[in-house]
Amino acid sequence: MTSMRSAPVVIASIVALSCLCLLPFSASSHLFGDNLHSATADDLHSATQGNDVGIRLYPSTRLEFVTEALQGDRLLSNPAIGLYEPYDAREQTEGKVSHSMSPLASRMAVASTASLSTQDTPVGEKAPPESSRGSAGQKADGSDQPAPELAVPSAEEMMPEAEAEKEATPGPNSTADEQGKKEEEKGEKGPSEGDDSAKDADEADAHNSDASGNPLAAGIIRLLRPEVEQQFAERGVKAKFEQWRSYAASRLNATAGPYSGSEINGLARLAWFDKLLRDPLRGPVEAEAFTRELHAGFRLATANGIRQSLGLARPRMDLTANPAPNGWDTPRTGEEAVEQVHKILLQAAAELARAIKPLEQAELSDLARNSYSILTTGTSVGHTINSRGSGVRLCRLMGKMDRAAWFDLAETLAQTADPALLAALAEYSHQGGSTVSHPGVDGDVVAVQETTAGTIIVGGKGNNVYRLEEMKKVAAVIDLGGNDVYLEGAVNISRPLLIVIDLNGEDRYQGSQPGIQGGAILGGSVLVDVGGNDVYSARDVAQGSALVGVGMLIDLAGSDKYLGFRRVQGQAIGGVGLLLDREGQDDYRAAMWGQGFAGPWGFATIEDAAGHDHYYLGGYFYDSYPETPGYDGWGQGVSAGIRGVANGGVGVLLEGDGDDEYEFDYFAQGGGYWLGLGFARDFAGNDKRLGATRNAYNGSARTQQRFQRFGNGWACHYAVGFLIDDLGNDSYDGSIMGTGFGWDLSAGFLLELDGNDQYLARVGGVQGQGAQASLGILYDFAGGDLYNGTSQGYASGSITYHPYPTCGGNFSFVVDYGGTDQYGSRAKNNSVSRRGSFGGFIVDRPKKEELEAMQAAVP
Repeated sequence: MTSMRSAPVVIASIVALSCLCLLPFSASSHLFGDNLHSATADDLHSATQGNDVGIRLYPSTRLEFVTEALQGDRLLSNPAIGLYEPYDAREQTEGKVSHSMSPLASRMAVASTASLSTQDTPVGEKAPPESSRGSAGQKADGSDQPAPELAVPSAEEMMPEAEAEKEATPGPNSTADEQGKKEEEKGEKGPSEGDDSAKDADEADAHNSDASGNPLAAGIIRLLRPEVEQQFAERGVKAKFEQWRSYAASRLNATAGPYSGSEINGLARLAWFDKLLRDPLRGPVEAEAFTRELHAGFRLATANGIRQSLGLARPRMDLTANPAPNGWDTPRTGEEAVEQVHKILLQAAAELARAIKPLEQAELSDLARNSYSILTTGTSVGHTINSRGSGVRLCRLMGKMDRAAWFDLAETLAQTADPALLAALAEYSHQGGSTVSHPGVDGDVVAVQETTAGTIIVGGKGNNVYRLEEMKKVAAVIDLGGNDVYLEGAVNISRPLLIVIDLNGEDRYQGSQPGIQGGAILGGSVLVDVGGNDVYSARDVAQGSALVGVGMLIDLAGSDKYLGFRRVQGQAIGGVGLLLDREGQDDYRAAMWGQGFAGPWGFATIEDAAGHDHYYLGGYFYDSYPETPGYDGWGQGVSAGIRGVANGGVGVLLEGDGDDEYEFDYFAQGGGYWLGLGFARDFAGNDKRLGATRNAYNGSARTQQRFQRFGNGWACHYAVGFLIDDLGNDSYDGSIMGTGFGWDLSAGFLLELDGNDQYLARVGGVQGQGAQASLGILYDFAGGDLYNGTSQGYASGSITYHPYPTCGGNFSFVVDYGGTDQYGSRAKNNSVSRRGSFGGFIVDRPKKEELEAMQAAVP
């Protein structure tokens, strides 16, 4: 029997954590001033002492985007969602916590001590010298000179030779349906067909990063930077933009240390983020390649595909490749497959021990006891926490750990999704047909295997109920079929590893404790559900979520429902959080911090590879701005640092084909906040991004007017964000500050690569705008598009957050290639329009084939 010497420490930690989770949060609030550095010492002291002070975002817009938007906004009806039973998320649930520990948990604790008016200029005309335009507060004077006519080069012409060769097949005229058929022909094998050839095909397909989406995406994106730079050069703005880059670099340098004299510091800052903010025009090309290649692996939801994508993420998280990836045998029988699960547990235990080894016992206990309470329940706002000093301490401990070991652990746990392993488990047959009983299980158990890493249970093909909190020594549950129920199953220091594999059935996963359903707090967890229409219902840190560790949920088939509250559905701080759903008409619902959301030291992804899906985020926590109504959201491809604590990570949302619908409140859909990097990409389908949620989180009518702020490709406070949509006729709604928007030394991009699209938000920093020394770009390639309102590409001359002219200015672009477009600002097709101050542009050009057709029509 493994020693239980550390049990008293663990019990004390768990009891303390349970008490902290139930502390009430005061509804009182405190407002910072308009300036980034204006929080007083008393303010910060109160926050770090844990007083009942809800830190709220300062009223940063100074109402410059708000008044007109509020007057023009519409109140929509509140149709019932009808997807879930009413769920009162405000009710605190006191779950019983078992203090018995698995053998691995005991060793883990010991091991940790061992070491708006428009001026139209015809295409090609040249602006006057910059000196004739005056300061940032003045509009361009319109005295442009003629220049040679220009047309948009084709996307194929912009491809490097290697990529052009790769794109030659299937070619630009292939449809999304044709591509889908080719993917099916490649043979993504299910569990019943797993063998060596399936594994080889899987690995080859993971490298085929153009397997879905617009086949010309890379070339289309490459057209953007030369266009922007051409406008800067021809209009005499190049020097101003270079001044902006120089200023951004100086601010990054000045805040790179642990203390900077402001709320910004260098804790958890990623080199990739630093590079992209210094040179944001390189961002679209890198974002397109990163999301395309990430999707190529994750969409398969197999062991090799997941490893491929995690390997792509490693350098972006300042980590090196796995020096000695484990080679796994191909199991041929059910018994061999169970033994391989045992080997996965042993390998995972070694990687978990390596991750925590740099910490002292007291530091490990600090993370185990305080991570959830301080980073989740200790605030009701999305952008910061009450106890900033404690947050800094915890984030420093996360950085002290062996962060590469978390990625190694994720790659090891991904082996549970190997098609050959799942196929062999499906053929499992127990000798004699006898069953055994096990505490915590209602139903048939066909095998129990005790190991040094914990107990492995194999459940029968009938309908079972697993009360996982009564099974703390169980490290793996393999269920062979049936409509099963899984209750709780928290992964934390008392059970640091858990594998759940369910091979078939209409299953229900339910619980209220943090760290369930492929969630983990200082541990590692994976849930693989192979088939059936399943329901996942949880509260916090669940459904592919990690607070210091690895959390993975992999659902391979069926139309599923995911209901969570906070830090759910692909979320990570201090580790890796993945939710991968391969097919079906799925529904995702969360209140805050979810659906591809990453905080400090976190890499998080939600990937739904196929189906007409629905995403809901928000509807519960009131937003942090007193001057506008609405709710917080924070997710759907967003990364955010914790304001006043640490920088952000990498948050990703990837959607394959299907006509999808997105509802989201403040700070959502492809965005970065507080030195974070966020990416959202939808590869196909006619998608609707509705902006503010239509109902409250529990399905009742909203108590707040529908109003959305920061959405659809945005960045705020020294950040970078991207939203990419490849194919389909799409719509984008919201209220203010979105659809290609940057605020406060940031760069936000919306990149639309095909289709007849509608941009519905009308006023208030929308449709390609940079403000407070920022860059905002909306780029639309092909199609006849509708731009509501008059905001397109408008660059304000007012900057109050940074010294002008030192900071360079504001830079705003709408770039639209092809089609006959409608602009609310009355910009003309096939022209360059100057907007606001020197940095504002609408560039509308015909595609090459359109220009040739126009020229051919001239007698």
